[in-house]
Amino acid sequence: MFYRENGQFKTSYRADQQIFAIAQDRVAVLALIAFAFAVVPFVASEYLFAAILIPFVIMSLAALGLNILVGYCGQISLGGAAFMAVGAYGAYNFVMRMPGIPLVLAMLLGGVCAAAFGVVFGLPSLRIKGLYLAVATLAAQFFADWLFLRIKWFTLDSASGAVAVSGLSILGIPLESSPAKYLFCLTVLAVLGLASKNLVRGAIGREWMAIRDMDVAAAVIGIRPMYAKLTAFAVSSFILGVAGVLWGFFYLGSWEPAAFSLDISLKLLFMIIIGGLGSIMGSMFGAAFIIILPIVLTRVLPWFASLLHVQITTTAATHAEFIIFGMLIVWFLIVEPHGLARLWSTGKQKMRLWPFPH
Repeated sequence: MFYRENGQFKTSYRADQQIFAIAQDRVAVLALIAFAFAVVPFVASEYLFAAILIPFVIMSLAALGLNILVGYCGQISLGGAAFMAVGAYGAYNFVMRMPGIPLVLAMLLGGVCAAAFGVVFGLPSLRIKGLYLAVATLAAQFFADWLFLRIKWFTLDSASGAVAVSGLSILGIPLESSPAKYLFCLTVLAVLGLASKNLVRGAIGREWMAIRDMDVAAAVIGIRPMYAKLTAFAVSSFILGVAGVLWGFFYLGSWEPAAFSLDISLKLLFMIIIGGLGSIMGSMFGAAFIIILPIVLTRVLPWFASLLHVQITTTAATHAEFIIFGMLIVWFLIVEPHGLARLWSTGKQKMRLWPFPH
């Protein structure tokens, strides 16, 4: 009974177009944001920051960037990790070659480098689509691996391609502790998440969705496919590049090209499929599922084996994790092909109508 909109009248177009139309949603979101910013940094343990919170925030941002391209514009991409690598190595070069450059500026410039890289590899989307485009973006993954491993200029002549950063700070405030890293990453996610939400609700977002639904019909009604597709690649790659900067600078600290492997690209694709294509919140649901589930399985499987008085080796536990993880992904895709975001939306709709059946 508490989740109703009775008496919440819209008296202007601006009120009718709010992101969260129901007051209860606005209160819940504000409470969640306040909890994430004001409570979590003081109560979370070091393990929680390192294993769950920081990876979840960064991967949510990366999944958000990929969702703009795949979910909203309908352009399949298998090169998400490549764009993250370009952002990370780009920001690293700006930091090392321009001493004193502000961290935020280096991060944004890294995102711009990733956007330019994404536009170049987005050009094939003007002529091909579907699996052929997926293969073209997969080429970006292999090219990025080769680029940062073989061309030493990008890694300041590092033989293995490994680089490291330290002494991170913003406005003189050090960002070395886990709570500080978490708060900075969460701030970036909140800002880019809000910007993305408003972007997909605007004219360019409607163009992306028209291209996704039927590109020929979109071209007939006056939408420019080249502009829509390349802007989707640019925006998506920019966000992925920023996520790559956060992943390298704040989570890994030191990394090599293998840190942005095809495995990361596939995980990002799984995140948006499980979370929900074409959903900002679905990107976060998918990231939470992919990040948290393996940790839960790691702790639950040995406990369950001990209840059955069965000896389970570390190798067997690892294989069981992969099997259960894959089965759960298939189960989610069968039960709800539109992802966890659709389940969340359906649950909210039923709460609005309860106890009435329709």
